Amino acid sequence: MGPGTVPPPKDVGTMRSYLDKMRPEDFGLSADLEFFKTSSPVNGNPTIAYATIYSCDNFSMCMFFLPPTAVIPLHNHPGMTVFSKLLLGTMHITSYDFVDPSISDEATPSNFKLARLVVDSDFTAPCKTCTLYPASGGNMHTFRAITPCAVLDVLGPPYSKEDDRDCTYYRASPYSRISDEFVDRDGERDNDLYLLEEIEVPQELKMVGVEYLGPQIIDI
Repeated sequence: MGPGTVPPPKDVGTMRSYLDKMRPEDFGLSADLEFFKTSSPVNGNPTIAYATIYSCDNFSMCMFFLPPTAVIPLHNHPGMTVFSKLLLGTMHITSYDFVDPSISDEATPSNFKLARLVVDSDFTAPCKTCTLYPASGGNMHTFRAITPCAVLDVLGPPYSKEDDRDCTYYRASPYSRISDEFVDRDGERDNDLYLLEEIEVPQELKMVGVEYLGPQIIDI
């Protein structure tokens, strides 16, 4: 699956049906695992563990383990279709999509991009799989763990610096300047618009790779 290529709806439905049936027990997960625990109060963002389950040129499967209050900052998935399945816990997800550049406000600074809020809600496992597309579905998102959480992500194609699919981080701020394109027929403003500012990797983000010890994927 190449960059920006969206799988056919039938394939998306098949993938979601498989992931929707998955439970933490399928991966030997529980909230008692060590990487969900903190031995003492943490100043700032707790360390997030991740494990790569499988990776090839077409897709990758990763699992993220977030202790309570841990945050994966706002980031993108350039040219990628992502299936994200919350396996364990409760987390708050906020996501955005960029607004069509043809209707963006010319007054927007060059280092900011106009985006629309897609999701701003709590999710508790078991829940349905979220699907993010290259230009819709909430391609830029952030996770904030309310309880210990485990998230399974299937990304196609995977991140690759060599192929210009590196992860970019953002800071979101409400968009206050509203032009005619963002006012409806009743004169109401669109309150779901935000400016996303590209930033360096946040210093408070602490992630550590761990070995995946669950069921293995076998190439056929």
